[in-house]
Amino acid sequence: MPIKDSTGGFKAWKRKVLDSIDLNGVKSQGYSFQIEMNWRAWQKKFSIFEHPIIFADRTIGESKMSKKIMFEAIIVIWRMRIWKLFGWHK
Repeated sequence: MPIKDSTGGFKAWKRKVLDSIDLNGVKSQGYSFQIEMNWRAWQKKFSIFEHPIIFADRTIGESKMSKKIMFEAIIVIWRMRIWKLFGWHK
């Protein structure tokens, strides 16, 4: 998938993209939801445009990133590979 940062930045979806994706079939939650949505759009041959953003280092508060979130992202990536292998990505 030709994306440099699949979980960062602003996302804008065209209606025809959302209409073509089975949104009830999206299994990911949290940040990995963005990975799966990008992948599903790419699998349907929609073009994806990235506009880079810059995150400033956090100066107050704590990060929401946890080991659970990182583990889910890894699982989502492997799930997508399996879907593609067995042709379940359509």
